[in-house]
Order: sequence, then C-alpha cells, then structure tokens
Amino acid sequence: MLFLIVYSQLAVAQNKFTLNGIISDNSTGETLIGASIKLQGKVNSGAVTNSYGFYSINVPEGTYQISISFVGYKTIVETIEISKDTKSNFALAEDNQLTEVVISATKRNENVSSPQMGFQKVNVREINNVPVLLGERDVLKTLQLLPGIKSAGEGNSGFYVRGGSTDQNLILLDEAPVYNASHLLGFFSTFNSDAIKDVSVYKGGMPAQYGGRLASVLDIKMNDGNRKELTTEGGLGLISSRLKVEGPIVKDKGSFMISGRRTYLDAFLALSPDSSVKGNTLFFYDLNAKANYQLDEKNTLFLSGYFGRDKLGISESFGFNWGNSTVTLRWNHLYSNRLFSNTSLIYSNYNYVIQNLMEDNDFKVNSSIRDFNLKQDFEYSLSDKHNFKFGINAIHHTIAPGKLTASESSSVNETTYENRKGLELAAYISDEWNFSDRLNVAYGLRLSAFSLLGPGSFKTYDSDGNTIATKTYGAAEFVKNYLNLEPRLSASYQITGSSSLKAAYTRNTQNVHLMSNSTSTSPTDLYIMNSNNVKPEIADQIAAGYFRNFNDDKYEFSAEVYYKWMQNQIEYRSGTDLRGNSNVEADLLYGDGRAYGLELFLKKRFGKFNGWIGYTWSRTERQFDAINNAKWFYAKQDRTHDLSLVGIYKANARWTFSSVFVYNTGNAVTYPSGKYQINNRTVFYYTEKNGYRTPDYHRLDVSATLEGKPGRKLQSSWSFGIYNLYNRHNAFSIDFEDNPDDASKTQVVRTTLFGIIPSVTWNFKF
Repeated sequence: MLFLIVYSQLAVAQNKFTLNGIISDNSTGETLIGASIKLQGKVNSGAVTNSYGFYSINVPEGTYQISISFVGYKTIVETIEISKDTKSNFALAEDNQLTEVVISATKRNENVSSPQMGFQKVNVREINNVPVLLGERDVLKTLQLLPGIKSAGEGNSGFYVRGGSTDQNLILLDEAPVYNASHLLGFFSTFNSDAIKDVSVYKGGMPAQYGGRLASVLDIKMNDGNRKELTTEGGLGLISSRLKVEGPIVKDKGSFMISGRRTYLDAFLALSPDSSVKGNTLFFYDLNAKANYQLDEKNTLFLSGYFGRDKLGISESFGFNWGNSTVTLRWNHLYSNRLFSNTSLIYSNYNYVIQNLMEDNDFKVNSSIRDFNLKQDFEYSLSDKHNFKFGINAIHHTIAPGKLTASESSSVNETTYENRKGLELAAYISDEWNFSDRLNVAYGLRLSAFSLLGPGSFKTYDSDGNTIATKTYGAAEFVKNYLNLEPRLSASYQITGSSSLKAAYTRNTQNVHLMSNSTSTSPTDLYIMNSNNVKPEIADQIAAGYFRNFNDDKYEFSAEVYYKWMQNQIEYRSGTDLRGNSNVEADLLYGDGRAYGLELFLKKRFGKFNGWIGYTWSRTERQFDAINNAKWFYAKQDRTHDLSLVGIYKANARWTFSSVFVYNTGNAVTYPSGKYQINNRTVFYYTEKNGYRTPDYHRLDVSATLEGKPGRKLQSSWSFGIYNLYNRHNAFSIDFEDNPDDASKTQVVRTTLFGIIPSVTWNFKF
C-alpha cells in the first residue's frame, strides 16, 4: 500500500514545489524540535520540525501567508511566494513578556489532530518547577507523574508503563540506549536536566522507527549548544553541584556544550568524627558533552557523549561502582528538498564492579553489556498529505555476565563466565497520511531479526531445567535465529475542531532481557539475550481514546483505554540465585502476561495557575504453568489506582510556587502465610504468589522559586523545596520475624526511607 501511495503521489507532486528549512532559537541558534509551520487558511497544510529542526512542505505555486510557532516563543507570520523549490530558515524569539506558566511542549490542538496515541512531550523548562527529592531536578521523576507511567518505588528512578517491567522501556539519550538510568541505587536519574533539550515518551502506538522493547520509548535529546555566544550556568545544592558551558565553535556554523554534575556526600563523610564512617565512599558524577558543525547547507555533523559513574564503599572492606558510557556520531544530509537523511554510529556500555577488600578473602567481580549500533534513517516529504519514513538498524550486543578475579593470597578462586554475543537487525517503513480534514492515519511495518552468535558452548534445557543438548560454536557462527514482523497502526478522527476519537494497534518484540529476583531493580541485575531456550518477548497492544480541548485550547483532556497481551514472559524458579550462576537459563520459566486499564488526564496548559491531574486504573497479571498452580497472579508492578496532582502558580515575575501530591495502591507482594520450626529455627512458608499488598503510598511535596532581578549580566534564582511535607512514613520494605518475647508470634518490621526533607538550591547563569 505504501508503495502505491508513493507512485501515485509522485505524479501529483509534479505540479507542486517544496518549501523547506530549519527553525531555530534566534538567541542561541539551537534548533527547535516540534516547531510548527502552517499555511494559514489551509486545513491540515503544514509541517512540524523533526529531531533536527528540519521541516519540508509541498504546496502548489502561489503566494501564501505562513505562521511559524513554538510553545514559549513569539509566533511570526510572513508572506512568501512559491514559484520554485524554496529554502527558508526561520529564527524564533523567546516570549519573555509572558506573565504565565506554559506547561505544554506541544502546539495547540496537536493532541487532538495527531494520530499518535499514548504520547507525551515534556516541557524541559517546567521540570524546574516540579518539587523533587533534595532539590535535584529529575526528568524521570516528572514523567512518573503522568498517567500510565508508574514509579518503581520511593527513591527509585525506574518506572513501569502500562503493565511493563522496568527493562521493557527503551531509554535513548541522543539515540544511544541507556541500560541503567539511575544514580545512588535509584534515588536520582542519570539525566542532568541542564543538558537536555527535548523529552518525548511513547506509551503505546510507538512509530515504526522504534523497536526492541515492549512497553515504552523514552527519547531524550541533548542540547546542541549556543551558536551565538559563550554562556555559563549551573547550580549549588545541598548534596550536589552542576555546571554547564556552551558556546560557538564558529559563530552560526557550529557549537559545543559541556555539562557536569557531582555530589559531595563523600566530603560530608570525610568530616565525620566517627572513624567507621569517615573512610566510606558515597558519590556519583556525570558528564554530558556535545558538538556540532555545519559543513555546508546540506551537511551537518554531530558528536555527543555521556559518561557517568556511581561509587559506594565501606572503608577497607567493600567497594561497588557502576556506570554508563555512550557516544553518538551523526551525519545529517539533505539529498533533496524533500529527502532528509540521518546516519548514526552509536556506542553504549553499561558495567559494574564489585570488590571485596577483606584480607585473605579479597576478590573483584566485573560485568558489562556493550553495544555497537549503526542506524540509517530517511524522511521523505511525499506530498502535503504524506510524511514518509524508512530506515535500517544493526546492533551488535556483547554481554559479559561476570569475571571474578582475586589476588594470589585470596581464598577465592578466579572464575570467568562465557561472554554472549548477539546481532539485532531491523528495517522499517512508515507513513503519516492526512486522509482528509478529519481523518489522520499513521501506519508502518517493522521487520526485526535476532541472531545469537558464537563463540561458546550453548545448552538446551527441557521444561524441568535438565540439560538435553550441548553444542560448541566458533566465533561469529550463528547459534539461533529469530524473525518477527511488527505492524503499527494508529488513527485519529476529529469529531469537531476541538475533539477527536483515536485508536491504535501495535506489536513489539524484545530480544534483550533483564533478570531480577528482587522487588526492585539493582545495578547488579543480570542481562540475558535470546537463546536456544529464551524466546523473544512479544507484546500486542490495542488502545482507544477520546481527546478534547476546552477554552481556546487552554484546557486539555484525554481518556484512554488499553489492553495488552504478552507472550514469552520470563520468571525464575523459586530459590534461584541469578548471580554467579553459569546455568541460569535452566532456572527460568516462561509464560504469558496481560495488562489493561483506563488513563484520565486533565491539564491546564497556560495561565498564572495551572498544572494537571493524572489518574490510572489498571491491572497487570502473569500466568506460568509452574507458578501459583498455573493460575493468573498479579505482577509486582500491578497497582490498581495511581493518582498525581500537579499545581504551578506564578505569583509574579519573580515568585513561582508549586506542589505535587501522589497516591497509589500498594505493590503486589508475596508474604508468608504461616511458619513452622525446624531444629529451633523458624521457616516461613508461602502460598499465593503476589497475593498481598504493601500499604497505600501517598506524599505531598511543595517548592518555591525566586528569580533574580531581570536585566543583570548574572542571572540567578533560588529554589526552595520540602519533600514529604506531612512526614508520611511510606513503607520501602516490609519483613517478618519472630517476636523476641514470644517466638510463637510474628512481628512485622517496616522500613521507611524518607520522612520530611527540606532542600535549597542556588542557580546561576551568565
């Protein structure tokens, strides 16, 4: 069908000309993602800039009034004559006269007219106004306030989307996958908001260019850097400081950006009078860097990277550190006025090191997952009704499950587990079709393939975990191959100019899997790939929704329902030790999953007081023949109710106040149903899988921001916050133990991470 459209539209397009160019910020030269260019008076005639600020429109010969707009910027209207293919760049000025807060990152009415479902774009500027733990601005914590996106727990930057587990989210930073997006065991995310330009999240109906995960895509783009002048900004907080420097390499042709952040908790530990604390280590750092250079009007190069690490240590007895490294080299090329190309070479590495420093028992464990990635994406403006995308992707994975080394005097034996290598290939094609003034359709197809590669010995297990075959393969030999088709379809039908109905169907597959036998993710969790035993996870999702804007698009409302069914879900057998287990696949079980729910969202987009209400009712269940007597049970990420209230009030030009209230049903957990004694030792026994709930969670956070006086060279602001204002003691974990006064009785031990926590941060820019 796509090819028929191409041929038919090429004939029609002979009588039309192309208007294209770049839309950017006039003060920094930073390209604007999602800026709108529209021919006034023509319905559905316009374009939105892509991830590099590029747009392309096909129109008949004539004279047109065009409007160029972007949220937070002044709209400009120009008259332009089209008699041939025309290149026209536009630079928008920030609307500094706004006395209101703008919390929408999308153009007006786009949420109604766009065929995309389950999509949210986060306004990076307003992340600064959302209260967070210890004053650290956090993209992931803000996303968790949206319906359908649930926090993995207090102090955890992981998140669940529409019944998916944390590893079923594809997290991209300048196209590079980030496997562990957390600092300090999940209390903060790896994303420094100073370095971020654009944040988009797809909860369902994701476009065909994305793949490899079941639940969602979080696509984060870093700032390119200021092409006009050198600037410096940063902030000093209670536990960390950050600094960003950006400026031109050659004015108006290239720029750079470097942003760093580091905590100084280790400095406080060093000042402690307690010698047992003084020698401990606890800190993280991260560094974002990016450079770009425009070779000519048709070619631009980008180089970006992220480097972050956490270090924890207990004096001279234990050490633990982990971190991510990513590098992305991109080449933008304009083959014609209509054909835009992006070629990317991407490197990603996540690794951790555990050290035992005890004398005569010292050892070090290393583990990592490393990717080399080649992407080729094309975007072709077929006509004023079609935006056509296609491309290919190849990823080479190397998973090093563990290498244990020790000194000659250590009692620990050195051990090395075989590395696993895999090749993931994909090709996609998609089209967004403005079928009529009311009906918009986005559809596409993704073909994904996975090959497990040698060298190594590979085992095949039966359903009881017994080895039935072992075969050795040489380097680059194909061990096992999988091929899957992933159709994507979504559509919107506008009932009126301010309301629409939408529907979507999506199939996704996943070839790399995270195994964890804890209630929350850990930096030491194990990654595995498809194999003779592990099949690709597959998820099919259908969704439908009603979207409505009110009061000249000031208010936005949506109601979405979804149903997702999943194949080849993975669990572990009871008592499995995932770490240091060379036969971990023998202990894995495979089953099905389902998730369904209702998401309600009401947002006030503009004004002195605004914010949003997000509510989710949902169910997430799994079914395995060898678990819970083959009955369906709640997954650990199941929460019936999830509510978020966000309010932001701009009192005047200098003061902004905000608050967040969150409430959710407790997690599904497995608690003991009874106990018995063996040799004077208590043994708890368990019955129903995840048949109990932790207590409900709720919390209120508040913050205030005081901007410095305008017009000064040094611009500054103070941010004050209180996390958990009414000091709610939410349960982080609940354990059971014998009552010390009466062993026949059991007592519950409840652990709480945070009570009320104040914070203050000074931000500056010059």
